Amino acid sequence: MKSLKEIMSGPSISGYTGSATTRDMVATEIERRWGKAEVKKYDPEQNTCLTFAKWLSLNFVVKKGEKAIKSVTFVEQKDAKGNVIKKIPRPVFLFYVKQIEPRKEKV
Repeated sequence: MKSLKEIMSGPSISGYTGSATTRDMVATEIERRWGKAEVKKYDPEQNTCLTFAKWLSLNFVVKKGEKAIKSVTFVEQKDAKGNVIKKIPRPVFLFYVKQIEPRKEKV
């Protein structure tokens, strides 16, 4: 099992595609919940904010009572030639690193 430090310093697994709007949306919510100092630590490319399933696959669980940070991603719909016809917004629910804890092994 990798430590949280190893996960955060390792290669990006967040799925972040570089959208400034998405980054700002999540950063605003982090600032609202934990303050400006925490926004400076937020790096969408370095695994600080992941989905519930992604944290679970890394052997971390979301702490009881924590609420997700809502974000949005766009799924491209393409025609037969591969041209983008439209982009469909899809909600994504993320959890910041302060909202998780190591998964406890069941005995």
